[in-house]
Amino acid sequence: MTDTTPTAQLSAAGVSIWLDDLSRERIKTGGLQKLIAEKNVVGVTTNPTIFATALSKGEAYDEQVRQLAAAGLDVTDAVFEITTDDVAEASDIFAEVFESSNGVDGRVSIEVEPGLAHDAAGTITEAKKLAAKVDKPNVLIKIPATVEGLEAITETIAAGISVNVTLIFSLQRYREVINAYLTGLEKAKAAGIDLAGIQSVASFFVSRVDTEIDKRLTAIGTDEALALKSKAGIANARLAYQVYEETFASERAKALVAAGANEQRPLWASTGVKDPSLPDTLYVTELVAPNTVNTMPEKTLDATFDHGVITGDTVTGNYDDANAVLNAIDALGISYDEVTELLEKEGVDKFIVSWNELLDTVTKALEAAK
Repeated sequence: MTDTTPTAQLSAAGVSIWLDDLSRERIKTGGLQKLIAEKNVVGVTTNPTIFATALSKGEAYDEQVRQLAAAGLDVTDAVFEITTDDVAEASDIFAEVFESSNGVDGRVSIEVEPGLAHDAAGTITEAKKLAAKVDKPNVLIKIPATVEGLEAITETIAAGISVNVTLIFSLQRYREVINAYLTGLEKAKAAGIDLAGIQSVASFFVSRVDTEIDKRLTAIGTDEALALKSKAGIANARLAYQVYEETFASERAKALVAAGANEQRPLWASTGVKDPSLPDTLYVTELVAPNTVNTMPEKTLDATFDHGVITGDTVTGNYDDANAVLNAIDALGISYDEVTELLEKEGVDKFIVSWNELLDTVTKALEAAK
């Protein structure tokens, strides 16, 4: 690995590259280790869709499924065992990265059951259960940024468990997420928990914002509307970084950092382009800023490694332009609040569908193994 590859340049610019994918095949074949060694990957994110896809392909899970079937486990417990095993193994693979980065990177995320997205108490219970089962210092528990999720984020952080907050679309919800994190840290501090061991990232979704707003701009169809296509997602994310900078410069946040706490880093999620006419590295090269994470599907990672052009920080200094984009979209009658609320709802719904597909796949596998 050289320092001249685009992924090395991206890392040097302060962006941690995480892979948005995990499978047992990738673990067992050494594919994950290869990405660490060659493409600067320093973490992994998972979700129900990723596990559903992994389990539906190949034979990597067959032996464990037979063992679980023989033990008489039901499908929910079987899914819990399978997914936590993958995350624990991946956590071991990233242990060296975790140590060398002082716990900042080398992180592997696992999501609470998406059906709990509007159940704060259920999410807190599940988060603690997942953390205990994986039992690795570098695991992150993914909690969606629903209204109910905010309480769960606070209480999970307060228990000393590191959290990846997912499905953030709006700037206001992002402010609420940071507040939930800081409140959790304050509770943890009061309980005597070492704040240095708690990490968190806030996953701000990018391409899905463009997909929804571009659809509405196309329907309007004027030159002014069409000129704004594929600009909202990046503008929104850049303004999220401004929120991050301002909030962690507050006296409240600085007091916690002085007590040993870590800043909650912004994470760019949904960074694979959905529109084939767009540059395939768009949501990477246009969102370069210090102390951020970009979690990429492998296709986007490969594109970035192959031909990404990294020109340094492309976020700070662009806030006025970003505001102008969102204001112009609003002036056309497209409601930012309506779009972001819809995307949050759709995000939860999509993960529930994937979760049900995962349960269905494992149910069939368990029955076939009997």
